[in-house]
Amino acid sequence: MILQLALSPEQPEEALRGLCEKKFRGPMRHFKILKKSLDARKKSDIRWVYTVECAAHAPEEAPRSYEKVVKKPKVVVAGAGPAGLFCAVRLIEHGVLPLVVERGKPVEERGKDVEVFLRTGVLDPSSNVQFGEGGAGTFSDGKLNTQTNTPFNREVIETFLRFGAPAEIGYLGKPHIGSDRLRRVVADMRAFILSNGGEILYSSLLNDVKFCGGVLSEVCISGAWREADELVLAIGHSARDTFEMLLSRGFFIEQKDFAVGVRIEHLQEEIGKSQYGSQYKLLPPADYKLVSHAAERAAFTFCMCPGGVVIPSASEEGGVVTNGMSNFARDGKNANSALVVQVRREDFGGDRPLAGVEFQRRLERAAFRAGGGEYRAPVQLAGDFLAGRESARFGEVLPSYARGTAFAPMDAFLPEAVVNAMRAALPDMERKLKGFASPDALLVGVESRTSSPVRILRGEDLQAVGKRGVYPCGEGCGYAGGIASAAADGLRVAEAIAKKYLRGGENV
Repeated sequence: MILQLALSPEQPEEALRGLCEKKFRGPMRHFKILKKSLDARKKSDIRWVYTVECAAHAPEEAPRSYEKVVKKPKVVVAGAGPAGLFCAVRLIEHGVLPLVVERGKPVEERGKDVEVFLRTGVLDPSSNVQFGEGGAGTFSDGKLNTQTNTPFNREVIETFLRFGAPAEIGYLGKPHIGSDRLRRVVADMRAFILSNGGEILYSSLLNDVKFCGGVLSEVCISGAWREADELVLAIGHSARDTFEMLLSRGFFIEQKDFAVGVRIEHLQEEIGKSQYGSQYKLLPPADYKLVSHAAERAAFTFCMCPGGVVIPSASEEGGVVTNGMSNFARDGKNANSALVVQVRREDFGGDRPLAGVEFQRRLERAAFRAGGGEYRAPVQLAGDFLAGRESARFGEVLPSYARGTAFAPMDAFLPEAVVNAMRAALPDMERKLKGFASPDALLVGVESRTSSPVRILRGEDLQAVGKRGVYPCGEGCGYAGGIASAAADGLRVAEAIAKKYLRGGENV
């Protein structure tokens, strides 16, 4: 029996079972929450809405099984972010033993390198918030929302649960893991890969590729050539040197629109009051998602982190990059999100495939200069930004950015079209969420890596156009937009490779 039930914020979740038994008219041996979401449309009547499965006897669940390949191909997975890790796990389940190549370090060592950078400003270009085991999403909120509609989405959730993610991601309407717990999940995925015969090379870079008759034959990893039948490019959106190498080897790469802007910080308590009213303390930290069409270019919020921090996210020396991060508890004082505006190919200048990369780099270096060096972030109060004046002191919102900040106008590094769209969007968004354009809200620059600036073209068989045996995969190659969709694309590519070698390897 499937039931729709509701609880007020004051009611404990344990009350669900009693409600179910009352409707079921008897005891239950099976009780499972299928979905949980918050209905906050009326602040006077906020309630949790549940979809619950209950039965007199627990249903039998058949374990998932995967057909095993007979021929064992040499598969290299370049990148250990969500796309690469999920691809490697699924390949192993099909009997394929991949070699995972990761330019950064294991997640534990990577965390230490990030802490050193936050404390001292000494950046390791290969081990930072962008690069290392777990990918860029490891230092984020660990949100699993996705706009894509694919059967792989459920498999992504189930796989995360297998490797120790919080049980609630299986039924929450807006699931998140949190940066702290996501790191443990990543470590458990690594253990699965290694214990089942896979191999992982850390601090190792995909330098080059070779083809014979248009078919992949070898890959060069940190200067050493290896035979390879298949290569998965799960390289992430910041692998700029790898983009350059692939372009030089004749891969078809095109520019892709993306978005740039700033992080905006508020007091989390104020966001809670605006969203939930007087009951905000009884509810989880509030989030929001806003869009404004007040200017010629749309502005929108992205990657909102309740109770989080703005984290220094540079991967190249001399550039400032921001991102948002929060732990599972989301218990920090501030809330933050990206406030960004779409940029187009004509903004990049020229038709070069990597013009978007160059555009990002210019913004990041300009933000570095505006912040005065040492990876300090340029900041401006929202009231001063709207008034067109520089800020002189903080109000009620203090910056969470660990490398320090310096007051500077946002138009010192952002394009005019982006600044104009943000100025129009702030009061428009204020009408939708009271306090969003508070004079003391803090703008922190620059948010430049919302998604990949390129797409590496692939065909319906998921292989790179004109390069058989190579599979562009995940966010970095232009086929995903976050942790969940990148992981789903990794599963999709793994299935394509397995299918190629099933039943003895015909059609290879």
